[in-house]
Amino acid sequence: MPTHLITGAGSGIGAVLARRLLDRGDQVIALARDAGRAREIAAELPGATTLVGDLAQPGRISWALSKQHLPDRIDSLLHVAGVVDLGSVADLAPTVWEQQLAVNLVAPAELTRLLLPILRVSGGHVVFVNSGAGLHAHAGWSAYAASKHGLKALADALRSEEAEHGVRVTSIFPGRTATPMQQRVHQQEGLEYEPERFISPDAVATTILTALDLPRDAHLTDLTVRPGR
Repeated sequence: MPTHLITGAGSGIGAVLARRLLDRGDQVIALARDAGRAREIAAELPGATTLVGDLAQPGRISWALSKQHLPDRIDSLLHVAGVVDLGSVADLAPTVWEQQLAVNLVAPAELTRLLLPILRVSGGHVVFVNSGAGLHAHAGWSAYAASKHGLKALADALRSEEAEHGVRVTSIFPGRTATPMQQRVHQQEGLEYEPERFISPDAVATTILTALDLPRDAHLTDLTVRPGR
């Protein structure tokens, strides 16, 4: 039974992906920011187990995981969690930059580093759910786009470094997706939220599963997903 460790399993793409993995009989481990959120996620995803580690504090993830039991095998590490706060370069305070860089870039790097020994033994797969903003930056998106451009660089470097260990690395670049995060983005933009205009979380989950399920002789490295209308 494959084992998948997912960040962001409590909402949006991560929640849909976790349910689909559970429905097909895979084992899911959800990373939650604290014990209370872990209990909520466990109740929302029957059959899943949880680990606690706050992505907003990357420097404490190692300590947090050292106090918990890690699985002997991880077939995929799925980085789905993310945060976004819009604003112009002229207006963004350092704390806004620091939060987005911490959650969207530094924490995925640190969590991957800590789990690489297990991923190498398992011949595992690391998937980074990036964003269209990881390819093109627009006005008002500087901090978020910078974190996602950095995430692409992290994935590209990791892919080169870990190929000899049999670890595969995939970046997924979804366009705007109908999630609670997208609803918050529209509030920040002052726009009406019309979820039917955007990609469904299920479509992005299908893309991730496609990358995971390829035979070992194939490796999807970068996948861009755009709304169909």
